[in-house]
Amino acid sequence: MKYPAAVRLVEVGPRDGLQNEAAMVPTDVKVELIERLADAGLPAVEATSFVSPKWVPQMGDAAEVMARIRRKPGVSYPVLVPNMKGLEAAIAARAEEVAVFAAATESFSRKNINCSIDESIDRFAPVCETALAKGLRVRGYVSVVVGCPYEGDVDPQAVAHVAKRLFDLGCYEVSLGDTTGMGTPARTQRMIEAVARQVPVEKLGGHFHDTFGQALGNILASMDLGVATFDCSVAGLGGCPYSPGATGNVATEDVLYLLDGLGVKTGVDMTKLAQAGEFICQAIDRPNASRAGRALAARARRQAA
Repeated sequence: MKYPAAVRLVEVGPRDGLQNEAAMVPTDVKVELIERLADAGLPAVEATSFVSPKWVPQMGDAAEVMARIRRKPGVSYPVLVPNMKGLEAAIAARAEEVAVFAAATESFSRKNINCSIDESIDRFAPVCETALAKGLRVRGYVSVVVGCPYEGDVDPQAVAHVAKRLFDLGCYEVSLGDTTGMGTPARTQRMIEAVARQVPVEKLGGHFHDTFGQALGNILASMDLGVATFDCSVAGLGGCPYSPGATGNVATEDVLYLLDGLGVKTGVDMTKLAQAGEFICQAIDRPNASRAGRALAARARRQAA
């Protein structure tokens, strides 16, 4: 296998990871987590989302988070926006990058954002146009790219169709999300091969959940085809309310341990990253889902004893 010499990691823990936490996470904690992750060397830290607090109460402090974070030069802090209202709020909060999202199946689209795939793309057209006109970068997400909790296996051509439409709207990159974690390396490669015929592979990213323990294998399979950007979540935070049984995103610490072992450059400091993982797990009182994170924390405790 031939892997890229360098990989860009997009940290999604502060948004995708925390959005489903039942207990409200204090704004102070969110701000410190974002700053710790940036200080660890992550080039992109997805900070929050400008969605209705009625639907996602955890993100109700989006404007305050954006106002308070110390923005490190060279680090991007993308935010999720579902519509024009969200974009306007993001612009007011001085966001420089926004993300829009669509699904590869009709059932998931209706469950997630209450509209069809075509309707969702039409909704995002003015969002992308306005964002680009104002100098913002726009990233696209496609959910359930391998398996759907409502429709089962997903046709790779359906994924390619949605990814191409987002790319044509001006998204500089399209992140392909295995939301259910049902993907295997072979199925992942078939999907990427189909999408890469419509969108250049260097414009694709991978977003793998680890429900079936296949996320790292799927990342290796994606890298073998030239994908060099991956979303990951510190301490394995996250899940999806519209994908029953899906566990969190692949843990950033586990991905970094894999890449470091391959000699693939990321610019991320493992010690600082692991400390960020321990910080957020203690702050929200939940176990660390990262195996590498737990092992490093245990080693640090032994050395301190």
